[in-house]
Amino acid sequence: MSSVPAACDVAIVGAGAAGLATAILLKRANPRVHVVLLEGATRPGAKILVSGGGRCNVTNTVVHENDFWGGRRTTIRRVLRSMPVRQTVAFFRDLGVPLHEEPGGKLFPDSNRARDVLDALLRAADSAGVDLHSATRVLAVGRHDDRFSLETSRGALSATALVLATGGRSLPKSGSDGAGYELARGLGHSLVPTTPALVPLVLDGATGHGIHAELSGISLDGEIAVWVDSAVATRLSGALLWTHVGISGPLVLNASRHWARARMEGRDVHLTLNMRPGERFEQVDANWTAAVSARPRATVRSTIAADLPDAVALAVLKVLEVAPDLPLADLTRVDRRRIVHALTAWPLPVVDTRGYNFAEVTAGGVDLAEIDPATMESRVCARLFLVGEILDVDGRIGGFNFQWAWSGAAAAAAALARMSGGGTAGPGSERR
Repeated sequence: MSSVPAACDVAIVGAGAAGLATAILLKRANPRVHVVLLEGATRPGAKILVSGGGRCNVTNTVVHENDFWGGRRTTIRRVLRSMPVRQTVAFFRDLGVPLHEEPGGKLFPDSNRARDVLDALLRAADSAGVDLHSATRVLAVGRHDDRFSLETSRGALSATALVLATGGRSLPKSGSDGAGYELARGLGHSLVPTTPALVPLVLDGATGHGIHAELSGISLDGEIAVWVDSAVATRLSGALLWTHVGISGPLVLNASRHWARARMEGRDVHLTLNMRPGERFEQVDANWTAAVSARPRATVRSTIAADLPDAVALAVLKVLEVAPDLPLADLTRVDRRRIVHALTAWPLPVVDTRGYNFAEVTAGGVDLAEIDPATMESRVCARLFLVGEILDVDGRIGGFNFQWAWSGAAAAAAALARMSGGGTAGPGSERR
């Protein structure tokens, strides 16, 4: 393996989505810039390959700051403006990766292959003249004589500007082991404590409401209420999947960050599941009361199963100790209300997340207030740029986290191109 060059204009640490896009867009804007892209893994882009079930959900048709959590939404909105969805679609079309829309506004490559997305990015980087070094781990970063000095596993490198695109802690086998956080901290940044996000949840099977094992593989549409300190902090809707250890599916993945962060903060947090999303207790109870009059010989099991999988109906009635074949006419008011309460506020006894090994993204990271959203440049260390998951921003499932990567990359690339001679600011300019 060859050593890294002794010096460059811009060093980018991390050849994932954000790092590759930054390098490509920067070289396209200013081909004269010497860009060195450093990747610790032997093969770049491992997380791209496993995303979207191996199909890579590149972005979404509609992306709004409210689709994200973490940093201030006004800052997120400013970053997203740097590369709106239509520009993202055009960017990938130009790379030979046309996208198509699926339910929920999700945009996937027409080939349905994440490999095609990664290969297109790697080809574009090579064509643009990006100096990519895989299997090259950055061990330390410092500032000396107004330049960045990088100690890597393949030699020392000096750079005028530095981009940290190292990702977070999610899916560490892909190379995202959190090492970038310490690099950022060493350059003066503060960190928001991290937790897994977009991650399945583990339920307590010993409680009366731990019905997940017998329902493993069954899905339903629902609404989760996240209760923090005895009040509903947020409500989310979508599809839930029961698993052998707990719950997963888009609804659960979106709710996971709220549960994990509340628990990290030492707050009283619990989740309840409404299996009749959009309806509240009073409405469902009124429907059941009407059903007693209209269909008195119908069973409680068939009544529940009219809207939910039969296995869910049986599991709920088993916990409530109500006979499945009991006619509605023989159902007491107390039991009817117990059933309705179970359907609209089923306790989910969460004991843990499945951890970073199963998380799609990381919540927390470098404080978003410490970067300039117009350029992604650090406010505490001149000519340091941060893009992607390393920042305290995490989006809901559906292509939003990739869009955050593309938009941040575009903002950083434009600023770096200007700083490196493509605009009014020179390479050594200080904005403060």
